[in-house]
Amino acid sequence: MRLLKSTQAANLNLKQAKIFYRQAARAIVLSGEDILLLYTQKYRDYGLPGGGVDKGESLEVGLIRELQEETGAIAAKVLAPFGRYEEYRSWFREGANVVHMDSYCYLCEIDTSLGERGLGEPRLEAHEIKNGMRPEWINIHQAIAHNEEIQRTFANKGQSIDRETFLLKRIVEELCR
Repeated sequence: MRLLKSTQAANLNLKQAKIFYRQAARAIVLSGEDILLLYTQKYRDYGLPGGGVDKGESLEVGLIRELQEETGAIAAKVLAPFGRYEEYRSWFREGANVVHMDSYCYLCEIDTSLGERGLGEPRLEAHEIKNGMRPEWINIHQAIAHNEEIQRTFANKGQSIDRETFLLKRIVEELCR
């Protein structure tokens, strides 16, 4: 899959880091200029649904599982690869202090004629519920403007907002013409 961007947090010393590698899959679900995103109250940001792929799970199977868990998506299908975002950032789990994460993004579709615009009941994990995560259909330009405002003004921004804002802008450039 094509590399869209590779980033490294400025404060990292990779030569002395204990690195944990993580593969993630992220869904791009569009309906005109509306996009299905996750809003996280704790960080006040929007991001693509998706997450870590389990050991032995393909990217596509992990993506559908995450999309259904986080949004309640009904009849979800992977249509095409979009691109990969690689990042190195601070991490404080699995005996590591740095995560090297590859986020594989795919264009997907759900059956918007079912449920509430294609969504049933999400099955969020405890930390997602604690952080106030919820699925939301939103105009992609409004989501970008919102994230950019949070990047400028909110001191407690999440580590993923830079990735998510970059990806949303690329989606507009390439898919929303």
